[in-house]
Amino acid sequence: MTFLKTEIEGVILVEPRVFRDERGFFTESHHAERYRQGGISATFVQDNHSCSSRGILRGLHSQRLHPQGKLVRCIEGEIWDVAVDIRVGSPTFKRWVGAHLSADNFRQIYVPPGFAHGFCVLSDRAQVEYKCTDFYDQKDEIGVAWDDPELNIQWPITNPVLSEKDRQAPTLEAIEHLLPTYHPPIPPGPNGDR
Repeated sequence: MTFLKTEIEGVILVEPRVFRDERGFFTESHHAERYRQGGISATFVQDNHSCSSRGILRGLHSQRLHPQGKLVRCIEGEIWDVAVDIRVGSPTFKRWVGAHLSADNFRQIYVPPGFAHGFCVLSDRAQVEYKCTDFYDQKDEIGVAWDDPELNIQWPITNPVLSEKDRQAPTLEAIEHLLPTYHPPIPPGPNGDR
């Protein structure tokens, strides 16, 4: 199992080991201790599963007071997944990371709390599963326009199919007063404690 750091601190790509033989394959999709050693120490409380057709774009979504970390994987088809740092005061505020996730490459991406998340479907159909560190709260949800010019996300599709909610999502600048605040990590003390 390989954990790949990205250009944004906390966003981690996971490449699980896949054991293949004439029967098919076997892989661990999550192992708390191994993931902790790889930099993902989150406790997950909710699992979600979506199915979408080619050209659908879901996002960008986040929660204001109860931000969710997400461990995302694609179990059928292929998606392009995006994590956007929307933490005011962060050194990577308004920066994004994108990654191809597919049923063939088994990759996962960890999107930390305080990020907006979205993905678009590149195959005829895609099923996506993701683990969350906090519960979904409709009243706490905030959305950001997928095509916000200030973010300039390089989506691999044009004219995506959007939900009404995503079609009406505001720019990041319009909701900056609602965004979570960045809290720098606390360095360990002399004995390794925090």
